[in-house]
Amino acid sequence: MKTRTIRQKVTFNASGHEVYDALMDSKIHAAFTGSPAKISRKIGGSFSVFDGYAIGKNIELVKDTKIVQSWHASDWEAGVVSEISFVMKPARSGCTLEFTHSGVPSENYNSIKQGWI
Repeated sequence: MKTRTIRQKVTFNASGHEVYDALMDSKIHAAFTGSPAKISRKIGGSFSVFDGYAIGKNIELVKDTKIVQSWHASDWEAGVVSEISFVMKPARSGCTLEFTHSGVPSENYNSIKQGWI
């Protein structure tokens, strides 16, 4: 299966801590996405976001700085797993988030890329 990689970079008027919590706290994540979320804050812990559309496990967690997770979408074939990473870096007006989603099936690339925006 052919896969592609999505890369995005955005600066937020928020601290790395605030961005990290928005991604890793179930209640905050659900509030800003409008969809239920269950997110473990432990390495090896599971998550389910966007009302179960995406599930996976935490691979690497560096508080307020970096999140790496395995990621599987419910409309992908069974066993297809990609990897996402969020890296928060200090910026003048808050923090810059560098996002990478690798292993995205080519046929899902456009919809997944748009969803991350």
